[in-house]
Amino acid sequence: MEKIVECIPNFSEGRDQKKLDQILEAITSAGVQLLDQEKDADHNRAVVTFVGEPEAALEAAFRGIKKASEVIDLTKHKGEHPRMGATDVVPFVPIKNMTPRECVELANRLAERVAGELKIPVYLYEDAARSPERKNLAAIRKGEFEGIRDEIKTNSARKPDYGPCEVHPTAGATVIGARFPLIAFNMNLETSDVAIAQKIAQAIRFGSGGFRHTKSLGFMLKEENRAQVSCNMTNYTKTPLYRVYNTVKREAERYGTHIKESEIVGLVPEEALIESAIYYLQLDRFDKNQILEYKLQGKGTKQSIMDFLHTLALARPTPGGGSVAALEAALGTALLSMVTGITVKKTNDQELIDSHGFLKITTYEFYKYIDKDKNAFDQVITGFKLPDESDEEKRRKEEVIQSAYKYAAQIPLEVCRKVMFVHPYAKHLAEKGLSNAISDVGVALFSLRSAFMGARVNVLINLKSITDNEFKHNVQTELDSLKKQEESSYEEIEKIFLTKL
Repeated sequence: MEKIVECIPNFSEGRDQKKLDQILEAITSAGVQLLDQEKDADHNRAVVTFVGEPEAALEAAFRGIKKASEVIDLTKHKGEHPRMGATDVVPFVPIKNMTPRECVELANRLAERVAGELKIPVYLYEDAARSPERKNLAAIRKGEFEGIRDEIKTNSARKPDYGPCEVHPTAGATVIGARFPLIAFNMNLETSDVAIAQKIAQAIRFGSGGFRHTKSLGFMLKEENRAQVSCNMTNYTKTPLYRVYNTVKREAERYGTHIKESEIVGLVPEEALIESAIYYLQLDRFDKNQILEYKLQGKGTKQSIMDFLHTLALARPTPGGGSVAALEAALGTALLSMVTGITVKKTNDQELIDSHGFLKITTYEFYKYIDKDKNAFDQVITGFKLPDESDEEKRRKEEVIQSAYKYAAQIPLEVCRKVMFVHPYAKHLAEKGLSNAISDVGVALFSLRSAFMGARVNVLINLKSITDNEFKHNVQTELDSLKKQEESSYEEIEKIFLTKL
């Protein structure tokens, strides 16, 4: 069972992209997937988000911390955001088949390695904290780098959970832990008076009587000459974004100002945004199953490309070639949709405007065939597992197997048909699409051809096992006809494409 953990290290560097690139290169060298990076010059801080299997995530986090300790000198660091380390904080978040306890174990393993190999003292926080007073990051970071540097040797309350009672000369100390998904939510005010932002932050943060799952500070954005209320939402299901936003809005009005804009730093769970939309539109009877993309993408069974590739690479009969053919068709159609969209912006071609929606819908439909093909052949496998001791059981088993083979042949046949529905749009784009996107049309065409050929051989392999000759004849006849159509259409579009290329 694949396990996926998310890690969101915060680095005390938001101005020098070359330094950040070195850190990112170190992280990705461990084989994790980089999801996002956000940097802020005023805060002089970067938030990086990556996901991976537990061991890869642990290694990636260590490599990032090590590189940060080499390129960031905290004695020269200045910024609005509180900090105590070159790598300031490293939380692990359970994403797939992971428990909070397993994330705590990862945090402890990473902390022990950072302290032992890099000589950086480490404090554990949130779910990994060993005492209640260390659950809160702000409490651990009080006094920041300079304050901790001066007290860590003599104040027992400052003793780290791992490592020496002495900060690293340039990398400081680091906080590592495990937690629920956090949302970094900022609201920029239409005022340069940072005192107002600080008063509002005090009113909403839990530590001073505000919302239970909100941590907040008031900052000055010097480049914009604007005050900011910066929040860490530690549990959006219990303290939603809209509730905090409304309170900040009302508080700002008390001081004669208002919110100019809000922002989310890094990634955000979609549920947090959906709940805010439901609140502001008063959609009291709204069901999340009404969301179009959920239906189109099969919400609940939706998987990422990374998930699919991981499953595909396992030693299992499904998913197989039929699913790959469906994915290739989806990729080719999505590319055509992209070229259509950017061409429409330049030309306002009505025919392309009309086709854009069709291509997007067809992309989602092809995507659904990835699971359809897998499920179809799973039925064949299930049929072969049925008992066959009596004559009746043998007859029933053969009926189930034959029915499953027919269905397994029909699914890739449908992919072949759908590919041919897309060809006219590929031709139109080859003729009228933007010239600087013609290579994308070519890649889309090649993807569609590969999808057609892959789906076709999956039809043929299943036909070999079907005993219904009439069914086999009808399918074979249609497949031969589709093959001739595809070859003719492909050659025509390729000629246009290569001429323009």
